[in-house]
Formats: sequence, C-alpha cells, structure tokens
Amino acid sequence: MRDFQSYDLIIDARSPREYEEDHIPGAINLPVVDNDEYAEVGTLHRTDPMAAYQIGVCYSLKNIARHLQQHVAQYNRKSRILVYCFRGGKRSRLWFDALDTIGYRVDRLEGGWKGYRRWVNEQLTIVPRNYRYLVLSGPTGCGKTRLLTALHKAGAQVLDLEDIAVHRGSVIGAVPGREQPTQKLFDSFLLRKFSEFDPAKPIWIEAESKKIGKVQLPDALLESMRDGTTISIDAAMPQRVQLWREDYRHFEEDPLALLTRLAYLRPLIGGQEFAEWQRLAESGQVTELFERLMRNHYDPTYRRSMLRNYPEIDASPKIELDDLSTEALSRVAQSMRLEFEVIAAARGA
Repeated sequence: MRDFQSYDLIIDARSPREYEEDHIPGAINLPVVDNDEYAEVGTLHRTDPMAAYQIGVCYSLKNIARHLQQHVAQYNRKSRILVYCFRGGKRSRLWFDALDTIGYRVDRLEGGWKGYRRWVNEQLTIVPRNYRYLVLSGPTGCGKTRLLTALHKAGAQVLDLEDIAVHRGSVIGAVPGREQPTQKLFDSFLLRKFSEFDPAKPIWIEAESKKIGKVQLPDALLESMRDGTTISIDAAMPQRVQLWREDYRHFEEDPLALLTRLAYLRPLIGGQEFAEWQRLAESGQVTELFERLMRNHYDPTYRRSMLRNYPEIDASPKIELDDLSTEALSRVAQSMRLEFEVIAAARGA
C-alpha cells in the first residue's frame, strides 16, 4: 500500500454506493458510472458483454469530462493523483488514461479497493500492538470523553473511538441526526488515525467494550488496551446527572423515547424497577430518572464489565473529578499528562 497522505488528490472511481460502504479516508468519489448506470451495465453484461462495455465507456467518458471540469481542473500538473476502483481494473484505467494524457503525475492503486481492504484487515491485527495505552475507566457520565478532549487540547495523543464510531457506546448512545459508519469505513478511519500517532508516545483512550453501537473494535486493539495502564475516573452523582442532561438533551426533552430504547431491559431489571422508570419519565422527573438509571442499572453493569475485562481495576490510580467544565478539565488534563505519561514511558522502557 502507498502513503495515501502524500497525494494531493485521491479519486475513488467506483459507484457512490460502493464509496459509501468504504473508501480510503480523504478520497473523493468521482465515479465513472453512477449507481443506476452501474446497475444497467452490469445487467447487460450478463447477456451481451461487448454492448455493456460500449454503453459503460460512453457513460464513463461523459462523466469523466464533467468531473475534470468541476473537480480536477483546480490541480496543477505537479499535483500527485491516485486513482482506484474495485479491483484496479477498467474504471481506474479510464481515469488513469485521461489524467496521464493531460500530464498529471498519476498512479493507479494496484489491487484497487479490494486489495486496500485486505491491507486494512492485516494492519489492524498488527498496528494497535505497536503502542502503549493509558486507559480511562469509570462509570457513565463521569466525564471520560470530555477529559479525552481536554487531553487532546493539552497535546496528548488521543484515540476517541466513540468519535470515530459516531456513537456514545451504549444502547442510548446514538448521535441524533448522524449515522454510524459501516464496519469497513470505521476500520479505515481507525487505521488512518493510527497513522497520525507517534509509537514513542502513549495513546490516551477510553475503556470500551467489543462493540460501539453497530461497529466492533479489532481484537488486537482490545487486547492491547487491556494490557495498558488503567486510570479510574469518577465524579459525584450530581455532576454526572448534569452531564447527562447536557449530552442527552434529546432524552431530557423526550424521556419516554429513552424508555422506548431501554424497553429490552425489562426482563433483566424487573418489572417493578422498570415501572418506576416509566413513572419518572411520564411525570417529567428527568433528573431523578437519570440518577436512578445510573445507580440501578448502568453503574452495576459497568462494574461487572470492568472486573471481567480489567480484573485489577481496583488497584488502578483513581481521580475524582469535582468539576466537569471545560476550564476545570483542562487543568486536570495538564497534570495528568505530566504524571501518567512518565509512568507509561517507564513501563515501556
């Protein structure tokens, strides 16, 4: 695989549907045929391959001409361009020939997206093991994600998995108005993020389970995280409830929608407990509802998960956050970097 970040332009020549499923991060979709044209050519190819290619090339020349005017003309002849399609075949060849004729410095990706996908899968079994991890653990609402943001602003290497996954990590963690990436696209974004890190420095990360919404973490990353230095984070319940009210404002405005998401828990937590959640939601007692959810479900569930995945969690350093504001977390992040990155360096020596 090439150094993708060395290119000024990466062109994905596949159909928009293929591009949406997965693509090289930073690539733009300039398809030689759109979704409908791709389907038309594919259907005709089953009975008359030559006619299919003739129609396909006609579509391709028309589309490439439009893309050249709208997207490529802004690049000068010194620009480096990479093109790829599904297997590195006809669609990328059409783009390559056009760009090469014009005089651009252009490469085709050998093996196309299919070869790229194999490479991503291979790399995700290796790359996560090349780093040391500082793992923030703690109950829901204690400010772990906000602390990661503060650490990033303080200059630390931060891997925010929930940001890449576009999900907050629990059954109620969907981000309103935003779709999660596919598993393949999540893998691509994750590997791209690793390429930005320095292996000589530790990565700050939040303890996560195998799945974040509908996407799964690579085994190599989970195993490496569990071998990292764990730091227990906590905050007083009023602070945690307030954080939920800010981060889950859509549920504060519609608590019954929250109960709909949690309905599957009824057999696990019992009808009486769920009925109390229902009463609080219907009466608009959101503060009380959030606290009860944390105390009676999320906290014990998280505790069991942490003991299973990090058996020595109780021996970890502990930090109590008494203020989850941006300013306060900025000060905490500065001191944590000084303390724990030294520890991580010593452990890795």
